[in-house]
Amino acid sequence: MEFQEVVRRRRMIRSYDPDRPVDPAVVDRMLDNAVRAPSAGFSQGWAFLVLDTAADVERFWAATTAPGAGEPDSWLRGMRTAPVIIVPLSCKQVYLDRYAQDDKGWTDRDEARWPVPYWDIDTGMASLLILQTAVDEGLGACFFGVPPDRIAAFRETFGVPAAYTPIGAVTVGHRVTDPGAAGSPKRRARRPAEEVVHRGSW
Repeated sequence: MEFQEVVRRRRMIRSYDPDRPVDPAVVDRMLDNAVRAPSAGFSQGWAFLVLDTAADVERFWAATTAPGAGEPDSWLRGMRTAPVIIVPLSCKQVYLDRYAQDDKGWTDRDEARWPVPYWDIDTGMASLLILQTAVDEGLGACFFGVPPDRIAAFRETFGVPAAYTPIGAVTVGHRVTDPGAAGSPKRRARRPAEEVVHRGSW
């Protein structure tokens, strides 16, 4: 697919065909593209947890849903139809270690040197490449957050080291007709570039 078409067609897809599996080779391509994202100091302080069996996907939803939450709403019912979940994780320590090396010299490892948490930003850019690759492969995908109070349960369920933080998760699957959740592009207009781009000054 031509690049502009990939950009134009990318949407957060919240409902999938549960009877159509995702080709493992396509998942591999998503991850191969993800690791080509830019990273500060070429630190590459990211990791990706791939959940591509029904049992692992169900364990994810069990770990990230609060006990006693009741029946899932329409958003969660749709998201649970995805056959694949990829969880991008960032590792701050990798960045602090990298910038303490001789060519950077921040041996104090002071986080105040960082204007923003590049470990999360870089992992977010890798996540966007996963989303774009899904579109290029004719699939749907959705990036969403893991509730802060469920991160400990997520770590325990999947044995995730404490140094790695899930910045979100990405569902992947074959899209189905979806009216769109409230606030989605199907119900809200995308802001045009002229509203958000400022040239020379604000």
